[in-house]
Amino acid sequence: MPGNPVKLLFIINPGSGNNKTDWKQEIQTYFQQSSFIIELFELSQAYNTSKLKDTILKAKPDRVIAVGGDGTLKLVAESTEGMNLPIGLLPAGSANGMANELGIPVIPAEAMDIIAKGSTRKIHLTEINNEKCIHLSDIGFNAFVVKKFESEKRRGMWGYVKAAWKVLWAHNRLKVRIKADNKLIQREAAMVVIANATKYGTGVVINPAGKLDDDLFEIVIIKKISFKEIFKMRFTHSSFDTSKTELFQASSLEIHSRRKAHFQVDGEYMGKTNKIHARILPAALEIIAPRYQPQ
Repeated sequence: MPGNPVKLLFIINPGSGNNKTDWKQEIQTYFQQSSFIIELFELSQAYNTSKLKDTILKAKPDRVIAVGGDGTLKLVAESTEGMNLPIGLLPAGSANGMANELGIPVIPAEAMDIIAKGSTRKIHLTEINNEKCIHLSDIGFNAFVVKKFESEKRRGMWGYVKAAWKVLWAHNRLKVRIKADNKLIQREAAMVVIANATKYGTGVVINPAGKLDDDLFEIVIIKKISFKEIFKMRFTHSSFDTSKTELFQASSLEIHSRRKAHFQVDGEYMGKTNKIHARILPAALEIIAPRYQPQ
């Protein structure tokens, strides 16, 4: 019925990130004088897509808000598949790549302004080895860093830098055969990125051609880890050196590697693989975002 209050279900991941924000208190304080009905649910380590889906169906919300990082958003998106529910995001993760991509501030009250006053938009996803990917996936160097990062006691940016430094001296390049739509590409590479978004949560712009709502995703081939290239991606955003970094666009993809390599999706380590299949999923997710988008 028109005029009925909107119910927001907040899925809070207490294991995300390293900040000391009391998200329960922040949410309750912000919405206590509002017309929204709110319900808070805290994830446990044992929670999976099936259990979370049951929780969401029982709560009967109008919108579901992921309070965490990219992995939490991925879990919520998978758990609401087929429910036609807009999804919001409060950035409580270590790097908050998707929040950064959408222009959602890290200051809690400002992020909740977007939940309360923002608009919804449909964005494309990619399906990679039967996993939904909202943001970025890769095989090789960075996925190895993600694995190391998960075992580090120190979280946040410096934890990631420490993990990357360890991997820098231990990784091996891949020999990959890539079929991007009808184009065949063979390369030696430190890593291959399947990019729906433009940048990692660290601020490194890996995919300047990316748009969340176009009909293609990008394949970024990093032939060699170069500090000069990383500096450009992070700060100057000048053109790639094609001898070190190549970019292709496609709506479907197959990658075959001679040996198995580390693989991650939206910051979640998925183990090792030597085969990747990916395809675009048009308008698969309705996301709550700022009213005015730069794209």
